[in-house]
Amino acid sequence: MARVVFGSALRRFTGGVEEVEIAGPTVGALVNNLDERFPGLGKHLSSGLAVAVDGEIMADAWYESVPENAEVHFLPPIGGG
Repeated sequence: MARVVFGSALRRFTGGVEEVEIAGPTVGALVNNLDERFPGLGKHLSSGLAVAVDGEIMADAWYESVPENAEVHFLPPIGGG
C-alpha cells in the first residue's frame, strides 16, 4: 500500500486526516480509492494538482504506476512570474 500525505489545503476534504495508507497500482486508481474513503476528494485531486511519487513530481500522472510502499503527495500549482 502507498502512504498518501495530505497537505493542509486538502485536509478539509479528509476531515483533518493528515495521511493514509491505501492501495492503488496507478495514480488514477489511488485517486479513485481515496474518493471512496473520502467522498468528493477525487474531484479535487484530479483538478490541476501535480503528484509526487517518492519525490518525483509528475504533472500528468493519472496512468503512472505507484510502487508498493511509495509515498505520494498531491501538490497545488505554484504561482510565479
